[in-house]
Amino acid sequence: MSSNQHTQWAVRDPVPPEAEEALSFYPELQRHLLWHRGVTTHDAADRFLHPSYERDLHDPFLILNMEKAVKRILKAIKKREKIVIYGDYDCDGIPGSVALFGFFRKINYEHCNVYIPHRYKEGYGLNSLAIKQFSDDGVDLVITVDNGITDAEQVLLANELGLDIVITDHHLLPRKSNGAGEIEEFVPEAHAVINSKQKEDSYPFDLLCGAGVAFKLVQALIKKGSFDINKGWEKWLLDVVGISTIADMVPLHGENRVLAYYGLKVLQKTERPGLSHLLRRMNVKREHLNEDDVGFSIAPVINAASRLGTPMDGFHMLAAEDLGEGTAIAEMLYKLNKERKLAVVSMLADAEEMVAFSCVIFERDDTNSSPVIVVGRPEWKPGLLGLVANTLMEKYRRPVFAWGKEGSKEIKGSCRSDGSVSVVDLMATAGDVFTEKGGHERAGGFSCTDEQVASLESALNEAHKTLMSTHLDIVSPSKFVDARLELDQVTWETYGQIEALAPFGVGNEKPLFLFEKITVASSKLFGKEKNHLQLGFKRNDGTPISAIKFFCTQEIPLGQKVNLLAHLEKSVFGWKPELRLRIVEVR
Repeated sequence: MSSNQHTQWAVRDPVPPEAEEALSFYPELQRHLLWHRGVTTHDAADRFLHPSYERDLHDPFLILNMEKAVKRILKAIKKREKIVIYGDYDCDGIPGSVALFGFFRKINYEHCNVYIPHRYKEGYGLNSLAIKQFSDDGVDLVITVDNGITDAEQVLLANELGLDIVITDHHLLPRKSNGAGEIEEFVPEAHAVINSKQKEDSYPFDLLCGAGVAFKLVQALIKKGSFDINKGWEKWLLDVVGISTIADMVPLHGENRVLAYYGLKVLQKTERPGLSHLLRRMNVKREHLNEDDVGFSIAPVINAASRLGTPMDGFHMLAAEDLGEGTAIAEMLYKLNKERKLAVVSMLADAEEMVAFSCVIFERDDTNSSPVIVVGRPEWKPGLLGLVANTLMEKYRRPVFAWGKEGSKEIKGSCRSDGSVSVVDLMATAGDVFTEKGGHERAGGFSCTDEQVASLESALNEAHKTLMSTHLDIVSPSKFVDARLELDQVTWETYGQIEALAPFGVGNEKPLFLFEKITVASSKLFGKEKNHLQLGFKRNDGTPISAIKFFCTQEIPLGQKVNLLAHLEKSVFGWKPELRLRIVEVR
């Protein structure tokens, strides 16, 4: 099963004349990049290129039920009630819990604790044993972060025990088929549900991550309450909110762009001992810190806490104020993440064998294969499945469901979509093959029994067939290229125009360029295992241009003319910054 055998390179069309005029203030390449990211007016371009915290963030009280949630929390503070922040165990729920807890710490409220469930022993979301324990401990109010929207039964239990639940979440509302081919949504009967995915919610932006929703709650509490807090103090929470916004892969436009943009700026200045040590340990230079450092360095370490250890360690690393505590936990998680990398490599090797085996057995090729890939082994760690699913999804460009069981009572799974179909819709349409399911369009999680997993692949492929028969906007197997460039255009000036659009992510992908028929001046494999490729090219004036592709053993002879898909990037690992190409694909 080739990952790109039939993928076409589709170069985006030129900017239409009316847009050229509207964006005439900006350089030609920048106009092109802005237009194809939906930025079509001078005002929109100014907002996009120069985000403003005060101007571009909406009033949190525009969110449905925010007023009700804030009143309940302020009442709890006034009456000195016991509050529990119940966060998810990933790199959205953990930093989001740190942000919300940071507010209670700021107002010196001592009756607030944080609870993050164990990924394997308790699973995702609210669980009944924890709710009962809270009741026994005299807890009055539970505030969720990045979870709760699918936990209707647990909320009912809490209601029966006299606990109030305030849900802050961003995931899609739970859905169920009504038997007539239609999917219905429902909401848990909590005291207040803050989730702008609700139909009645008219908030201008409904794509915040879980930490983003928690941050809006903090804004609302400060605005409504009478606290001795300096104006703008909450901005110091944006380091952790920015980490979640980037790591959770929500679209980086609107409010998310503001949170990510300022989040990176605060992260460069962060005084959190754990984060500071982690940045030093991973050789991340603060002045050059960007979204790639969050996605590939910081977030995996936070996630390692729940994947191979205890999720509360991730919380304590971020929340610790003591230098010794923060440093020690960060060092421990750094080492744990190295173990995680080795485990994922082994699981991916097994997964690739499964995909190859199914292709041979069923005589599949890239155009006549199961539209959904399902892989799994009982000995796989559920906490690492998201990494496996995401890697396979990026390679094969189709939805992937990966499952495992080690450390869990039942089979757990993670799923990722290439954008052609929502994994939530897939799971809702697949019938009774899950005991639990949830997530958003591109990523989700599920549980099932040993009996159910046997029919998982057939049920999901049938569901995919059903959904595709009712959708006309099926994504074509094309890789969209922003523009053609010449090697002479690989300059710091060009890079500056591109960098102005950062931070990059979902909805604002890093610009991708096509270099056609360029001659290879040098070629070598490097690294301990010689599994990385470095090519050299030359501009017309003789200036050398380096191009890197990691995890590639494709040798290319000198003098060979190639077509290259690549990003422009600034490498800061040497004694001075180097402008180079990061190869995505070479033919």
